[in-house]
Amino acid sequence: MKKFVVAFLLGISLTPAVGFDLDSFFKQSDTFFKKYVQNGKVAYKTINSQFSEIESLYKTIGEADLSAASDTEAKAFYINAYNLIVIYQVSKYYPLKSPLDQSGFFDKVKHTVAGTSMTLNFLEIKKLILAYKDPRIHFALACAAVSCPPLADFAYMPGQLDQQLDTRTKLALNDPVWLKVRPDQKKVQLSKIFEWYHKDFVMGGESSVL
Repeated sequence: MKKFVVAFLLGISLTPAVGFDLDSFFKQSDTFFKKYVQNGKVAYKTINSQFSEIESLYKTIGEADLSAASDTEAKAFYINAYNLIVIYQVSKYYPLKSPLDQSGFFDKVKHTVAGTSMTLNFLEIKKLILAYKDPRIHFALACAAVSCPPLADFAYMPGQLDQQLDTRTKLALNDPVWLKVRPDQKKVQLSKIFEWYHKDFVMGGESSVL
């Protein structure tokens, strides 16, 4: 019995618990985006040829522990995780002309995110939009299409998150691809994103996106 207890205690001392390093994840993600994203475009071909980099980040996303994370840290984590998973999927099946060419890209294929299996749609809606009720998030997420907001060449950081989301939102709204004001026709043309996520943009009881 004594030998068993000693062995058990030795086992505990030899296998210390190792906490998840969120700061390291943010830094690694930032380095990755700076390396492979330019002017909103992702170098999928290059990533595919050096797949171990995105694969490592993808694995880290699955192993993440957010139990001690603040709301801001979790919010930044999920935004980066979403963008990295999209890049992972497109790069894995490169050349992939469109995410829609892969069946269930957003709504059926599941990924492990912080220990929980989920689709990209679940991650976007349940973990981000409904959790934080912040419409700026729509301008931070990648969908691997030209019609989407340009992807940032940096990771979203907890200490800078509000400023980063403001910047990306203003960038999109001042892009004529996203919003066209036509005074002569008394019209304002908006991106489809305002129709798809209309409720997210209606604030304070207002009935119109405008």
